[in-house]
Amino acid sequence: MSPRLDVEDIGPDDSVLVISTAAELSGLHAQTLRTYDRLGIVTPERTRGGGRRYSLRDVALLREVQRLSQEEGVNLAGIKRIIELTHQVDALRSRVTDLLDELADLQRRQGQPGRSGELVHVPRSTSVVVWRPRPSFRSPFVSSRSSPSRWLVSVDFPTPEEPIRATVLPRWM
Repeated sequence: MSPRLDVEDIGPDDSVLVISTAAELSGLHAQTLRTYDRLGIVTPERTRGGGRRYSLRDVALLREVQRLSQEEGVNLAGIKRIIELTHQVDALRSRVTDLLDELADLQRRQGQPGRSGELVHVPRSTSVVVWRPRPSFRSPFVSSRSSPSRWLVSVDFPTPEEPIRATVLPRWM
C-alpha cells in the first residue's frame, strides 16, 4: 500500500488532484474543466494514461476564471488573454529581479581592484604608441646608426568618407 499524503504535504504546484476533486474545489462542473483544458485556459498535467491532474494553483486559477466570467462579464477569449498577460508580467518581474541582483553584484565588485571585467575610462586619442618595432622595418626618418626604442603613430580619422591618414615618427629613449 502506498503512503497517503496529507493536505499539508501538498505544495501549490503538485499536480495530484483528479478532475472530480478539482471540479468540486473550484465549484465548477468537470465538463467545464475539460472545456477550459481544450481551449487552453487552464491546462492541467497529464498522467501516462492521459488522465488530468490538477494542482492547488490550477484550482485557484479555475476560481479566478469563474470570477472573471460571472462577476466581471469577461468572455473566455478575454480570460485566456488576461491569463497569458499575467504570466508574462510574472516572468518579466522575475527577470527584473534577476537583473537587479546582477546589477547589485556588479556594483559590489566595482570597488574591488584587480577583478576582471572592470570598466575603465579611456580618453579618446588618435595617437598610438607602438613598442619595439620589427628589425626589418626601415624608416626613412631614421639613419641606420640610430635605432628608436618606440614609434609614435598619429592617425587622423576625419570623416567616414575620407581615407585614414597615418604619420609615423620615431621616438628615442
